[in-house]
Amino acid sequence: MAYNRPFTVNPVMTAIAVGYRNPDYTLIADKVLPYAKVGEEKFTYTEYPLAESFNVPTDLQVGRMSQPTRVEFSGVQKTGEVNDWGVDSVIPQTDIDTAERQRKANGDLYDPRLRAIEGLTDIIDLGHEVRTARLVFNANTYSPQRKIMLSGTSQLSDHENSDPLAVFDAAMGGTLVFKPNTAVFGDAAWRKVRAHPQLVKAVRGGLSGEGRITREEFAKLFELRNVLVGEGWLNTARKGKEPVLERVWGPHCAFLHIATSPATDKTVTFGYTARLGTRRSGSYQDPSIGIDGAEIVRVAEQAKELIIAPDVGYFIENIVAES
Repeated sequence: MAYNRPFTVNPVMTAIAVGYRNPDYTLIADKVLPYAKVGEEKFTYTEYPLAESFNVPTDLQVGRMSQPTRVEFSGVQKTGEVNDWGVDSVIPQTDIDTAERQRKANGDLYDPRLRAIEGLTDIIDLGHEVRTARLVFNANTYSPQRKIMLSGTSQLSDHENSDPLAVFDAAMGGTLVFKPNTAVFGDAAWRKVRAHPQLVKAVRGGLSGEGRITREEFAKLFELRNVLVGEGWLNTARKGKEPVLERVWGPHCAFLHIATSPATDKTVTFGYTARLGTRRSGSYQDPSIGIDGAEIVRVAEQAKELIIAPDVGYFIENIVAES
């Protein structure tokens, strides 16, 4: 696929941009809203009326000389459009030349351009994570009958009074037709939920509720395929100010039906990320910077996070008290 862009795509840089993951925390956006390929910047997808798949005509029996009952199927075609996401880093040519001399003299492997690609990729990843979290952990995404807000003693951080089995059973039965197969927790919420005595007893048996359950044990208990825990942090301070770190995923939980390989047509899934092509990276020269100019490196992708079937999701807001 050809792209008309003012910089040259570099296969080596692109390989780093595609493969790099920050080892300090786990990002889950590509599992919560998996990527689905689209062929153009503007694309279409179809929403099918709920009733059509479950209506049965009053009379299906056909007489010898009569016509079968006729039904009509419809769908609402919607249009989406990917957004352009990109970030640049400026590397003075003097830095590149210095690194090259050190590489020849000492065998150093450091390349400021490739290091910049790693950092830029981290930023693109985190941007995707933030946009996904703001959609999935947003009460307005869900219909009134598919969400609940906990408070006080009902929050699962109150280990003595709350009832996690009732809360999660309601979530498992609260979606429409398709059962949830994935639970999504913010890290702070999961750390309190996993130590709830009722869950420990339900999984391990016995009278003691001490200890912690694993994600795999939670998934087995509620017949889920995955338990995803968002551990990312976001600096919300303005540039130049002291960092103010906040969790990307708040003290909430969502039970979702997520298709393994979503597509933009005939896929029932809570949501996906439509993406044109793949993430890519490259560079171009800017002679106006410094004495010897500079190389501008860029990481970019064209993508759009979408919620297409909110009725196969259930949101538990403030599942634990913020600490």
